[in-house]
Amino acid sequence: MSWTVVIPVKSPARAKTRLAPELDPAARAALARAFATDTVAVALATPGVSRVLVVGDEPALAGAAEHVLEVAVRGLGVAITDGIAAARSDASGGTDVSVAVLLGDLPALRADELAAALDAASGHPLAFVRDADGTGTTLATARAGVPFAPRFGHESAREHAAAGFVELEASDPSAWPTLRRDVDTAAALADARALGVGPATSAVLHGLAAR
Repeated sequence: MSWTVVIPVKSPARAKTRLAPELDPAARAALARAFATDTVAVALATPGVSRVLVVGDEPALAGAAEHVLEVAVRGLGVAITDGIAAARSDASGGTDVSVAVLLGDLPALRADELAAALDAASGHPLAFVRDADGTGTTLATARAGVPFAPRFGHESAREHAAAGFVELEASDPSAWPTLRRDVDTAAALADARALGVGPATSAVLHGLAAR
């Protein structure tokens, strides 16, 4: 199965506010950009992914992927909805494309883990992956022909389950650690660094350490 991956990216200037106790606004913005850059690069390199759409207000963050312009103040939910609509806009019926929504703050993400999750998702009309903290979601998927209205944010894992999404690897919370490890806090960033972050994030962290 071929997947179109939609990656919503919050405006870096407004992102990662929970890192404020440790980092100034410029450093937080630099990390947010690096997280997105590394996530997009991995999605582009993942087997089974035919198209990557980055939704946000900074076209440069899309890199080699396609960019869908989104006004930052409209919020993550609108960005995701617009990204899904763009992914399926070329389909004759509007739903004839398998779509995955992937968070843009997964700096340790590995292509083999994303490929494995998408392969597992192909067996279900709707599916999701719970985040490392246990309450949120890092990946939500819908097969071609299936209406798709994912939820992201606080308690989204519970909301996805209630809406009929199948939780992938539900019996093994240790599976796919780099796919589950989104970064909003200093503790999560430390976990991501232990897993091994991508080159853009590594470069920013080295720069911050040298300051």
